[in-house]
Amino acid sequence: MKVSELRQQNKSTLHTMLRDLLKKQFQLRMQHGSGQLKSNQQLRQARRDVARIKTLMTELDNKGESSDE
Repeated sequence: MKVSELRQQNKSTLHTMLRDLLKKQFQLRMQHGSGQLKSNQQLRQARRDVARIKTLMTELDNKGESSDE
């Protein structure tokens, strides 16, 4: 998932995407723990996508606070 694509989304869409990614990340962790996960790359990618979305959401929050001043 590219940051440029994520920046075009609104906050509610980002929140929905974050919730879905956290569910996916949980499922991947369970598969990894039980030995069913073939590629650790999927887990790594999900973790990084979650971080990207959280960073963008924080940027949007900070941007909103700075415009209020």
